[in-house]
Amino acid sequence: MTAVRQPQLPTREVLRTELLLVVALSLGAAAVYAVLNLVRDVLRGPLAAQTSTVVGSRAEQPWLDLLFQLARISLALVPVLLVAHFLARSGESLRTLGADAAEPRRDLARGAVLAAVVGGTGLALYLGAYAAGLNTAVVVTTLEPSWWRDPLLVLAAAQNALLEEIVVLGYVMHRLQQLGWSFGRAAVASSLLRGSYHLYQGFGGFLGNALMGVLFCLLLRRWKRVGPFVVAHTLIDVVAFVGYAELHGRVSWLP
Repeated sequence: MTAVRQPQLPTREVLRTELLLVVALSLGAAAVYAVLNLVRDVLRGPLAAQTSTVVGSRAEQPWLDLLFQLARISLALVPVLLVAHFLARSGESLRTLGADAAEPRRDLARGAVLAAVVGGTGLALYLGAYAAGLNTAVVVTTLEPSWWRDPLLVLAAAQNALLEEIVVLGYVMHRLQQLGWSFGRAAVASSLLRGSYHLYQGFGGFLGNALMGVLFCLLLRRWKRVGPFVVAHTLIDVVAFVGYAELHGRVSWLP
């Protein structure tokens, strides 16, 4: 029988520094910019009169714009590789977080159901926050119609899901509890981080994503796998990104 390798964790100081660096280099940096964007928007005037762009065009030439978009998506996933490296150093892996293909059918089923529930609720909350003046009008994409626009939006959705769920949900929760934090305290930290880098959308974006973070943390404790949340997040963003690209200007209820 092959012996099970036990994690060889570094010191608490090293773990704490590792966690802070991963967060700062990834979505922590996004949170800082989101806060600054919100302050700028509030100083400009009513939030509902302003827009926030998620996937914007980077160049006038379509081929160059495509290269910019692919580079952005690829580089945004580097923190996930850094997480995999740090986990491997401590005798763990992405499998420890449940970020693998060990249970594909169950992950897909759970993710699809979760996406249906959270996606619909999130859209209603966004429209309500926008109507109340607490949110900007979110422009999901300014990319011009082309053969690669929708496939690229699908890739962007998958990138968002992998980065946020592996880093903010799986890794942050895992490391904080290894550092002795209670589940509740770690869940609050993870959820507030999730909400903070959505502040560029306004207060509604913060609240909706923080609440989603709490739900995801509670389900993670039950399921013990990040996989379903990667699936759910990908599906939510694919519908939001591609749906916006196809419907904007054609329906009256979409800002």
